[in-house]
Amino acid sequence: MIPRTLYGEEHEIFRASVRKFLEQECAPHHERWEEEGNIDREVWNKAGAQGFLCPTVPEEYGGAGTDFLYNCVIDEEIAGAGLSGIGWGLHNDIVAPYLVNYGTELLKQKYLPRMATGEIVSAIAMSEPGAGSDLQGIKTSAVREGDHYIINGSKTFITNGYLSDLVIVVAKTDPAAGAKGTSLILVEAGMAGFSKGRKLKKVGMKAQDTSELFFDNVRVPAENLLGEEGMGFVYLMQELPQERLSVAVNAIAATESALRLTVDYVKERKAFGKPVSAFQNTQFKLAEMDSEVSAMRVFIDRCIELHLQGKLDIPTAAKTKLLSTDLQCKVMDECVQLHGGYGYMWEYPIARAWADSRVQRIYAGTNEVMKIIISRALLG
Repeated sequence: MIPRTLYGEEHEIFRASVRKFLEQECAPHHERWEEEGNIDREVWNKAGAQGFLCPTVPEEYGGAGTDFLYNCVIDEEIAGAGLSGIGWGLHNDIVAPYLVNYGTELLKQKYLPRMATGEIVSAIAMSEPGAGSDLQGIKTSAVREGDHYIINGSKTFITNGYLSDLVIVVAKTDPAAGAKGTSLILVEAGMAGFSKGRKLKKVGMKAQDTSELFFDNVRVPAENLLGEEGMGFVYLMQELPQERLSVAVNAIAATESALRLTVDYVKERKAFGKPVSAFQNTQFKLAEMDSEVSAMRVFIDRCIELHLQGKLDIPTAAKTKLLSTDLQCKVMDECVQLHGGYGYMWEYPIARAWADSRVQRIYAGTNEVMKIIISRALLG
């Protein structure tokens, strides 16, 4: 593998602590979490105590004020260990920045410190039964009534939804204004009319709690509005590059891990009297995958560098999401094939990794949407 130059000594010390925590507090329980459909709530509190939640949040709001590389370390270690049930990435990389960038001082002081300790588990509610990647097609409404918004509608496929204490709800405050009528509003668990549906049973990522959310005349204080009314779609577009980069970071880490697992397996597994690694087809497949994964790692690391400099644009983020997740699914499939029948057995990590990978091409905007974004940048 090509040596990485992104991370300094402090990042690697942090990585070691994250890895140890995952090995001790998460890996032994993940199979049970897959059966239950969510991780233990206490793990969030333990992670907060170790500084693994909201590291980039400024110190005055309970975070560590670090650079985004610390988020990347956490994402890489979780993905590399196959612990797909842990929803810290969404909490750290996606939800927290909305509060930091668009929340009032009151909202920052009220929520961010408790997000950093794990007292609050957060989620963002974009997708609806009739609107996924098409965010302009959402139907959930938020009508201003005095000092409150009245929210009605439903959301689905919401990561951290079942355990969530705080949800950013994407809603239409002016249905007639199209994208300009979209706003972001914070809703707390326990507010009258806000309910959570069943934990959704997924093909992969079985330990990650994903649920439906329902809003029936939920009265939310107007002060819970993030930023300005009607600016929600703009805010979403501004934050999506980091979300798509996070998906890519997870993709390449999981892909590298799957390749390592497969190299180890083919050395040990025998067929026709010799190790599977002795066959030319195996050697060629591994060489092809390793070459493509190395190239992808260089591209993603460059995108991380651009993001740290504030230069990662929307089309480039779309490219990294598109290419990394396509490669992830391709490599996972090849790795399962090289495992033979055992690759299809749930007890083998490669089977879990294969199942977990498929949704990467769907969420954070489908890969077809990524192609639209890229082509528009090309054609004007």
